Amino acid sequence: MLAWFLLLCVQLMFSWIRASELTFELPDNAKQCFYEDIIIGTKCTLEFQVVTGGHYDVDCRLEDPDGTVLYKEMKKQYDSFTFTASRNGTFKFCFSNEFSTFTHKTVYFDFQVGDDPPLFPNENRVTALTQMESACVSIHEALKSVIDYQTHFRLREAQGRSRAEDLNTRVAFWSIGEAFILLVVSISQVLLLRSFFSDKKTTTTRVGS
Repeated sequence: MLAWFLLLCVQLMFSWIRASELTFELPDNAKQCFYEDIIIGTKCTLEFQVVTGGHYDVDCRLEDPDGTVLYKEMKKQYDSFTFTASRNGTFKFCFSNEFSTFTHKTVYFDFQVGDDPPLFPNENRVTALTQMESACVSIHEALKSVIDYQTHFRLREAQGRSRAEDLNTRVAFWSIGEAFILLVVSISQVLLLRSFFSDKKTTTTRVGS
């Protein structure tokens, strides 16, 4: 029984991997689109976040197979959108950085299609689950929560590191600029003081009688 319980727990760790998660680089003046085949009546959720680059914002657009815009946001740092497919077909969602001239972005998105399949074929039965089945379901939900927390923690850590590196670069350039200005001012003061104490040669002309 213990071996069966451990095997079932290992299987359920991989049973919910139905979402499309991706972290990708989005260059400046660029647009990246993704496609997903969805069956009518399926509940879907699109979640995205800009991890690094510029003001941490990006344009996002979601269209159904007919080209109807279901979701459109401009210069968003992060957002989440849930919808139910109204028809069968290929749905398209795009991320655009075309408004940026110099800055590359790193974007993370998670596109979830449908609900997780039940752990047990007869999970929706009328009778109650056994104690072992209830324990497996609890472990399954707990592990999903842990994965979600770890994902968001990694995103916050990467964004915080990017902000810290950007701030460090700005401080370094500011320090170099201050040092250069201080050097120029010091040299100017020295030259000015020397001009005060330097002897000026005068020419005297005598006029004979």
